[in-house]
Amino acid sequence: MLFWHVPAPNEALLVSGSRSREDDDLQFRIVTGHGCFVLPVKQRARTLSLALRESEIVEDCVTIQGVRLTIQAVAAFKVGDDPTSIANAARRFLTEQDRLEELVGRIFAGHLRSIVGALTVEQLIRERDLVAQEVKEASHSEMEKLGIVVDALQIQEIVDKSGYIDHLAAPHAAAVASQARIAAAQADREAVEKEQEAAALKAAYERETAIKVAGFAAETEQARASAAQAGPLAEARATQEVIEQQTALARRQAELADQELEATVRRPADAEAYRLRTLADAKRDQVKAEAEAGAYALLEHARSQAEANELRAASLRGGNQELIAANQLIDVLPALVEAAAKGLAGSSLTVLNGTSGLNEMLTGLVGQGLTIFEALKAATAHPADVPKQLSA
Repeated sequence: MLFWHVPAPNEALLVSGSRSREDDDLQFRIVTGHGCFVLPVKQRARTLSLALRESEIVEDCVTIQGVRLTIQAVAAFKVGDDPTSIANAARRFLTEQDRLEELVGRIFAGHLRSIVGALTVEQLIRERDLVAQEVKEASHSEMEKLGIVVDALQIQEIVDKSGYIDHLAAPHAAAVASQARIAAAQADREAVEKEQEAAALKAAYERETAIKVAGFAAETEQARASAAQAGPLAEARATQEVIEQQTALARRQAELADQELEATVRRPADAEAYRLRTLADAKRDQVKAEAEAGAYALLEHARSQAEANELRAASLRGGNQELIAANQLIDVLPALVEAAAKGLAGSSLTVLNGTSGLNEMLTGLVGQGLTIFEALKAATAHPADVPKQLSA
């Protein structure tokens, strides 16, 4: 409608020309959130923006150390929503709403210079939020009179044309740069180690793969070679078995031949040799016994002759020489017979005629003994001839 005015949600409708019923001190009516009638000619309606505004502040400040700094800050503010704030702002900025940011920025700049002048550069750098809060608190009373509510104040940048901040930050920057280089070197070393580990794992995998492939190839070739050699190997085994059987047969035949030789040749030969040795031993024992018997008979005969001679010597008392010879023969004859017996016993004589041959030999020995006896007997008559006859 032509006379019905409705303010926007972020606006306040100011109707002048009639006294306000809510507050007798106000010369205009404030309408927010709903519409109202404005009588033409008698009343006039104007709007005041309640929207959020932003003011950029760039101010040169000097710290307590005498260091000149350029502070760049931003303030977010708006006209308060309560009637008092709207009324205060309407009275001051209704016709200059487009210059509201500049005016508020100047107020903040003044308080900012005052607060920075009482701080050091280090405090300003470390405590930006505290500085912004102090500026808000310092300008609170003024902003309240202006009907302004400050939502936020933030220091965005501190510009140091003298280089103080740069020198102040140099040690830290160097330390940070050193740490950055160390961190980069550490990162590079770790990256190289990771790459080496990855390369080693890759090489190990490739080696294992190559070994497996080579193993598979070797197994395949072995299987092929085994398959190719299966026939010759089977034939060779069969030939080896035949050779082993033939060798066993030949060994058995040799054993049989040896047994046959043992039965037909060796054992009969050994038996014959044993028979001949036994016969020879028996013959030798027989000869020895006969020789001992003959020697014994000769000895007995000699003893009988000696006794006869002794008796003859006793009867011939006058013939001393004959007696002496007989005694000498008696003394010598046993030795002769014993010597002859020992000679026959230890000899390996072969008696060809058996017993008759042995008797002939013994008879010869006895005859020799009697010859010696006759020589001794004859010598009794001529004692001087005894040595000659004995030597003969």
